[in-house]
Amino acid sequence: MKNIVLSAVAVAAMSTFAVAGGDIAPIEEPTVTVPEVVEEVADNGLYLGLGYAVLNTTADLTTVNGPFDNTVSLWDDSFGEIMLQAGYKFNSYVAVEGRYWFGVSDGSWLNTGGTDGLIGSEVGDLSFDAYGIYIKPMFPVADGFNIYALLGYAGVDSTLDGDNNWEDDTDTDGFSWGIGAEYAFSPNVSIFVDYTVLYNDDSDEDTVNYGNVNFDMDFNVIDFGVTYKF
Repeated sequence: MKNIVLSAVAVAAMSTFAVAGGDIAPIEEPTVTVPEVVEEVADNGLYLGLGYAVLNTTADLTTVNGPFDNTVSLWDDSFGEIMLQAGYKFNSYVAVEGRYWFGVSDGSWLNTGGTDGLIGSEVGDLSFDAYGIYIKPMFPVADGFNIYALLGYAGVDSTLDGDNNWEDDTDTDGFSWGIGAEYAFSPNVSIFVDYTVLYNDDSDEDTVNYGNVNFDMDFNVIDFGVTYKF
């Protein structure tokens, strides 16, 4: 009898453990989510560029209070130029930049009456080289697309090769400004187009033989180019 009671107690205990074991949920390992690290490309560094430019220039000479009171156009022409560019971008909003233009086509210097021939006739070939140093404020408009300004100093060197084997060089320099836009195909390669006023001056000069002489001179350039940022 005693053995029967002990067997019954053992069966009851085993049943209790079996039922309790069904209520124990399996232990799950915690899921650890590792955030994706996106490496941000620094928007700064040295860049170089190459472009083609159209330099437009006019120069008028006006004499007053003298024996030849009139206005004569010294030149009014456009010239093809190659533009070399080098700059450093500090961040997405400002850079410093230098540019150099050298001529690939010549224009015409016109007769003002001081040489043989008719006034307004061609008396030689005219060419221009120029340089500029700029602060370049930039404003990102959309992904990869910026508009910018150029504020700085520029100089223009004009060379005249006369018909009678004579040559004349003239340098002009002063404040220069421009506006433009650029689009980046990648973090390194972008294209741009801009308009820059290299020099603009309207000055008076007194001479003994011609009275008061006014020079009105303007140089501006349109650039199309590509840059590579290192």
